[in-house]
Amino acid sequence: MDTLPGGTRLTRLIARDFRNHVDLDLATARRFVALIGENGAGKTNILEAVSLFCPGRGLRRADLATMARVGGPGGFAVSATLETGEAEHRLGSGYEPPGYDGRGTRVCRIDGAPAPSPVAFSEFLRIVWLTPDFDGLFRGAAGDRRRFLDRLVLAVDAGHGARVSAMERALRSRNRLLDERPDDGRWLDAVEREVAELGVAVALARRETVERLDRLIAETRDNAAPFPWASLRLEGDLDDLVAVWPALEAEDRFRRALVQGRHRDRAAGRTLIGPQTTDLVVRHGPKDVPAATASTGEQKALLIGLVLAHARLVRAMSGLTPLILLDEVAAHLDPRRRAGLFDALEALEGQVWMTGADPALFTELEGRADLIGIADGRIVPPGA
Repeated sequence: MDTLPGGTRLTRLIARDFRNHVDLDLATARRFVALIGENGAGKTNILEAVSLFCPGRGLRRADLATMARVGGPGGFAVSATLETGEAEHRLGSGYEPPGYDGRGTRVCRIDGAPAPSPVAFSEFLRIVWLTPDFDGLFRGAAGDRRRFLDRLVLAVDAGHGARVSAMERALRSRNRLLDERPDDGRWLDAVEREVAELGVAVALARRETVERLDRLIAETRDNAAPFPWASLRLEGDLDDLVAVWPALEAEDRFRRALVQGRHRDRAAGRTLIGPQTTDLVVRHGPKDVPAATASTGEQKALLIGLVLAHARLVRAMSGLTPLILLDEVAAHLDPRRRAGLFDALEALEGQVWMTGADPALFTELEGRADLIGIADGRIVPPGA
């Protein structure tokens, strides 16, 4: 097997009744894993199964119940064997269908013992990914970039997802109170205090990650590299507050702004200020233009460069070289950039799982990659 300095290798993946995979048992031995097959064969489903070993709902952000195989028992189980160089661990993630109480259950296990949540997997494994869903990121809605931003933060701060979820619940409570009980000042004060505390915590975590990532990019940028470097900043009222004031002062100021905005927010039917309005502003560094104005090819290259930089940041902040999932990325690159991508991935020293429809996309990795054919949810010879 290849050695991974400071990295974690996923050496075996088992998936039962997951998506279109009835009984998948996939073993790997190299740093690069290339899943090859036609559209709909189940390649992305395998990446999604791997992505369940980190906080959140995986790379498709799907409900767990929808991941269970159609025609199956209603639940699924995924198991991953990790080799760290010094030890081996087995992680398990699954879903048990609703019982008498009508509620389905997410199941997490580490070395056979129950784990409280997927956050526990972060002690052993960090994962970053890039899928075609990100292709319109720079030109799309701010909410898409905000979700992308929170994914960046979650890879270095496993508790970020729980804070974001709690903040969203608190905002929904405030909106409901403004609609149904707008004169109940005592309850509004209480929920706005919670919104302010959680909102500032979320904003600070985002700010730290973006500042660190922007600094790392600036320190390593190369205008001649195949993937252009990006400059990053956050735009939003609360982001401006935490940039100037200490956390407690920012909380007080945010809370007062919530109180003053009650009538306006009630009329709008939503809270108009706070971390739920943050936008991640990205510029194409070498050209010094907004990323949204770059060509489609330039945006794709910029996004790949950003994800590669984020992988380096994850390694620097967590001490774990992340496992990288790339869905149909190589197919959209010219030969120069494809070679540059493989060289950059090699330098990261982590394991990389990729998908593609054409085996020719991975000829440059001959002897360095496990080439695995996928067809109808089964492992077949590549190109079959």
